[in-house]
Formats: sequence, structure tokens, C-alpha cells
Amino acid sequence: MGRNNRKNWINQFIPWLIPIFVVIGWQVLTGDGVISSKILPQPLKIVDTFIKMIKTGELIGYVITSTQRALSGFIIGGGIGLLLGLLNGLSPSAEKLIDSSVQMIRNIPHLALIPLLILWFGIGEEVKLVLVSLGVFFPIYLNTFHGIRSIDPGLIEMGKVYGLKGFSLFWEIILPGSLASILVGVRYALGIMWLTLIVAETVAANSGIGYMAMNAREFMLMDVIILSIIIYALLGKSSDIIAKKMEQRWLEWRNIKNSGW
Repeated sequence: MGRNNRKNWINQFIPWLIPIFVVIGWQVLTGDGVISSKILPQPLKIVDTFIKMIKTGELIGYVITSTQRALSGFIIGGGIGLLLGLLNGLSPSAEKLIDSSVQMIRNIPHLALIPLLILWFGIGEEVKLVLVSLGVFFPIYLNTFHGIRSIDPGLIEMGKVYGLKGFSLFWEIILPGSLASILVGVRYALGIMWLTLIVAETVAANSGIGYMAMNAREFMLMDVIILSIIIYALLGKSSDIIAKKMEQRWLEWRNIKNSGW
């Protein structure tokens, strides 16, 4: 193994050190009886529950349902946030008309709207979709708006000098210049997406990971509850990794620039 490969392997392993030590400590403390299994079941017990639920197909069904809800809300809320951020960022007139209203709504915690949304939409899929959409809307809107307004005016002037205008100016100068900020908003929104879904599924659901956790609570199944939390954490981490890969791929030009090429 070359020196660079060994260094890369170590760099990839370092972030997992703390979780590994936590799991080892957890297993030791619960195995020795320092922590009661009624309070916190052993990791091996959770792994056993995980395997059993995978074999029955029950867990896969819950994960697919939750993922579909999360992605649907993200596409709707994130799409609206992106379009509105672009509109207000590009048009001062639209900003004067719309931004103030958006900022007023932003200051209302979207989870505080749950009672009202249940009255409006019932306890079906609609209320969960609306909650997730509201949660992801504001980070993407704000970062898109900020990204466009933070572009160096000199770059835009330079683009105009080279004959760029309209869509070509947007595609060649404005979008690449604001993309870093937009992707920060996407990463932040993905975290809020799962957080909102957890709350939505524990309030009113008959399927999904939140339902699995609430159903387990009724029967005091601590291993299933902990498994639900771990799955949420893994889904959130997976989303962040995907967003980070997108950032590395789409902002590759920035890395080349920073490397002094």
C-alpha cells in the first residue's frame, strides 16, 4: 500500500473513530449491567432485531415509505425555494414585492404549525408533505438569494463585455457563482428534511420509521425504538454524503482554482 493510499485510508477512517468507541463503550456498559437493558438495550440485541426485521421485509417497507415522503417534500419545497430565490435574487422588483412576506413567514417555526395543518389537511400524507416542504423551503431560498446577491458585480460586467446577456449570462456567470451557496442550503435543508419527517411521522402516521418507533413505544420495545433512531441518523448521514459529493463534482472548478492551477 502506497503512502498516499495509506494516508487516504486513515483520513477516511478517522471520522468513524468516535462512533466506534461509543458503540464499544455502550456494549461494555450494557453487557456488564451498569446500564439496564430496560433503559438501553445492547447493540448486539439491536443488530439482531435489525436482521429479523430485514428478513421479514418490514423494515425495508418502512424505510422506503419514509424516504419517499422525505424526497417528495424536498423536491416540492426545495424546488419552490430555489425558483423563488432565483426570482428575488435576479429581480429587485420581485424582491421588494415578495421577500418581506417570505421573511415574516420564515420567523414562524414550521413545527408550530402542526395543529393548524392537521385541521386543514387531516392526518394523511398531505400534512407530512406540507411540513417537510416548509422545512426545506427556507434554507434553499435564503442561500439561493444570498448566493446570487453575493456575486462580484465585476464578473457580471466582464460577462457583458464578452457579449453575454439574458440566459447565457445567467448560465455562464450567475449560476456558477451562486452554486456554492445554493449547495450549502441544500445540505442544511436535507438535515431539516429528516428532522421534520421524524416529528411528522410521530404525530400522525400509520407507516414509516416514525410509526415504527411510536408503535414500539406502545409495547416497550426499546431495541426497535433505538433502531429507528439509528436508521434516521444513517439516512441523514447518507443524504449529507450525497450532497457533499454533488458539491465536489459541481464545484470542481473551484478546487482547481484553489490548488493554484
